[in-house]
Amino acid sequence: MTVKGFSQADFDIFHIDGLEARMDAIQTEIQPKFKAFGDILTEELAVLLGNEMYLHIAKHARRKVNPPNDTWLAIGHDKRGYKKHPHFQLGLFDDHLFIWFALIYEAPNKQAIAESLMTNSNVIMDLPDDYVISLDHMKKAATPLADKNESDLIADLERLRDVKKAEFLVGRHLHPDQSVVKDGQALLKYTKETYEQLLPIYKLAMAAQ
Repeated sequence: MTVKGFSQADFDIFHIDGLEARMDAIQTEIQPKFKAFGDILTEELAVLLGNEMYLHIAKHARRKVNPPNDTWLAIGHDKRGYKKHPHFQLGLFDDHLFIWFALIYEAPNKQAIAESLMTNSNVIMDLPDDYVISLDHMKKAATPLADKNESDLIADLERLRDVKKAEFLVGRHLHPDQSVVKDGQALLKYTKETYEQLLPIYKLAMAAQ
């Protein structure tokens, strides 16, 4: 299957005023690309994990006034939804593309998962230096893993354990002008490689929950 990369025009969609107009552009321009990427990545992850995985594309259905600042696909083991479980994401803000292992605030078993990740913190610390960590999926900002020592990471995971609304995401950011973003096949390969490197974290999280 041919997959198309993301152009500057896709990122510029987040500058369109109005919920209806922006959502129309997201549905027309971005979501078909998510479907093409997601179908392949979901199958790849299912093979790697040895169990069914399911694609979910953000619908932003709860929004009534404010247009979304980002949009994404998510892949997880539950056909009914992904937000309560460890999952993988691929998505866009206006200034970067993100590829995540994600554990967001709706996950009910964050305490056990955080404890497991603290015990096995080397699995995160040993990721390549271009990985970043976010503590809030709604914000653009992320901290390079290379700027964190193990104590910093443990503090992030303690927050995940102890704070009800805390989140933990680890993965990669790409800028719109990077060639890999524009080349669909290259981005597919890069995303698959990223997910493969994040699989040990996903497996620990799934086992803990």
